[in-house]
Amino acid sequence: MIPANAATNEGPLKEVASIHQAPPAHWVGDGFYVQSLFSYADAFKGADPFVLLDFAAERYFAPNSGAPHGVGQHPHKGFETVTIAYQGEVSHRDSSGGGGTIQTGDVQWMTAGRGIVHEEFHSREFGRRGGPFEMVQLWVNLPAKDKLTPAAYQAISKEQIPVLALPDNKGSVRLIAGTCQGHKGPAKTFTEMNVWDVQLAPDAAAIFDLPASHNLTLAVLRGQAGINGEKAAVPRVSLVRFQPGGERLHLQAGPEGATILLLSGVPLNEPVVGYGPFVMNSMAEIRQAFSEYEKGEFGTIR
Repeated sequence: MIPANAATNEGPLKEVASIHQAPPAHWVGDGFYVQSLFSYADAFKGADPFVLLDFAAERYFAPNSGAPHGVGQHPHKGFETVTIAYQGEVSHRDSSGGGGTIQTGDVQWMTAGRGIVHEEFHSREFGRRGGPFEMVQLWVNLPAKDKLTPAAYQAISKEQIPVLALPDNKGSVRLIAGTCQGHKGPAKTFTEMNVWDVQLAPDAAAIFDLPASHNLTLAVLRGQAGINGEKAAVPRVSLVRFQPGGERLHLQAGPEGATILLLSGVPLNEPVVGYGPFVMNSMAEIRQAFSEYEKGEFGTIR
């Protein structure tokens, strides 16, 4: 990563392939009002190794003294879920014994692997007091050789996440996974990838170096962004996908600044067959996942 006013001819740009505005929001359970920027059904968006991104834009929840809002017990297999808390709190429990509450700035990284059952609710404390709630849930595909790995859970506090300052007070990068400026993010991943929470100050510009071998996808969550010097702004809650190759990315924020989730990774280039809560490599494996879940082989939450 270098200052925006530095030389810009040291490598080819990551070229934009397409821009997609998110569809209308829908409820997941009664606690997550999300817009789906992409899913495993959108292979044309080229997000491999990432297979789904739901964004729950800021929404106020009134104090709640009853049952917590959220999603009850449900299964997953074949991938990982990453929940990034921008505002609010989520409590998680799963059949691997993992769990806990993530607060503003925290991340939970759950490996479903060969099968898991979990639940996600607003924390009791957040429900009691109410307030603004804003979250991302990202699904990260597992390579075929690792789809039967044991289920696991990583709780990543905001204090564990390096915050890297951009030059000239232009913003920052929270390094959740991967590498940047010689630093390494805390998330343990099965394949090479970057998950960066990029915050750009109003009208700020920055240039990022990224491997040519990585697929690149941007989710513009707040504000507006210009890409590679283009004046046309990408609006909030939009997805930007890029052509393969290239090593540099120019970002420019609008007058309100911008929050951008940068996702890059070496593509798996394997068949992706998703159905409901499962992401496998064939329909036969999907049917097997349903059979295993119905037999109780994913365990129970205790």
